[in-house]
Amino acid sequence: MLNGERDIYEDGYRLNVCIVLCNDANQVLIAQRSGSRNWWQFPQGGIHRGETPTEAMYRELYEEVGLRPNQVSVIAQTPRWFRYRLPRDRIPREIPGIGQKQKWFLLRLRSPDHVINLTRSEDEQEFERWTWVDFWEPVRMTVRFKYRVYRDALEDLSSHFEHEAV
Repeated sequence: MLNGERDIYEDGYRLNVCIVLCNDANQVLIAQRSGSRNWWQFPQGGIHRGETPTEAMYRELYEEVGLRPNQVSVIAQTPRWFRYRLPRDRIPREIPGIGQKQKWFLLRLRSPDHVINLTRSEDEQEFERWTWVDFWEPVRMTVRFKYRVYRDALEDLSSHFEHEAV
């Protein structure tokens, strides 16, 4: 199956979920993409045909960081979708899209850190390593073309994060 064949596209954008996982120290998990020198991002992935955004979020949560629904609690999700365009040189030929359209989820880890596992996916491993950082730090750490989406989505989630703070 070609990469992305099972995913849903709308107006050239791949429907996608993005996961902001926080811990009890009120930090968020960000991970370094495999094979990149310094490309950090939140766990994310495409919504497959027949999936709801919530179902996709739980699937991606397991595939990318090895967590099950009982190991997290959902704090909030963004009411709107966020879009970003991929630079032309980053669009794989087999993908019929120009970017991502994302629904963002804010989760709290309810298990110890050692349960996080980056090697659960049946596909190639998405991330090499992960770390906990302050809530706004990922805006500075992500690639330039995702900057605005990261800033705007975290702005939408920030009130829930502050309200939920332990």
